Order: sequence, then structure tokens, then C-alpha cells
Amino acid sequence: MEAEIRDLEQRLRELRAANRDTAGISFGKRVGDGTAIAVERITQVAAYEQMQGKLAEVRAALRKIDEGTYAVCEVCGKTIAPARLEAIPSATMCVECAGKRTTRR
Repeated sequence: MEAEIRDLEQRLRELRAANRDTAGISFGKRVGDGTAIAVERITQVAAYEQMQGKLAEVRAALRKIDEGTYAVCEVCGKTIAPARLEAIPSATMCVECAGKRTTRR
């Protein structure tokens, strides 16, 4: 998980640097380079926010390891299946609770 943190932090730094390089763009009335750059920036912002969320999840999982509560579902308190943790090491909910959360959205 620590390698994943380093990777996410690096990718976030790269996205921040890329956005500094495109500062001061003007957008005219015609669809063109400005519009393409705006769409790219919106995509980058969404990716940045998603990576920040993932980084927070991984850090929370490491804290849970330190606290001795890793692999315990935050919702129901049951043990999270090892196969789920292998697939998603930062999982904080068992499959059942995560499924309920997803269907409510």
C-alpha cells in the first residue's frame, strides 16, 4: 500500500504541474483548441479528485492496520473477506455492505 501511496502522490504532482503549464488560456466563440483544452482540463480535474480520494482510502487502510482494525467492515463489524482485501487492499466495507451502498446511489 505504501508503494500505491507513492504512485498516487507522483501522479497528483504531475497533474498539478500539467495544469500550471496551461494557465492563461483564452476561450473564443468557436470550437477549437481552447475548447479541447477545457475538456482536457475538466477530465484532469476529475482524475485528480479521484486520485485524492483513493489516496485518502489507502492512508485510512494503513491507519487501520496500525490500530488493529484492518479487515473489519466499518458498517456491520464483520470481517472483510481475504479475497476482497486482496483485490482492494484499501476496502473498508465487506462485499454486502459495499453493495448496499452502491445500490443506494
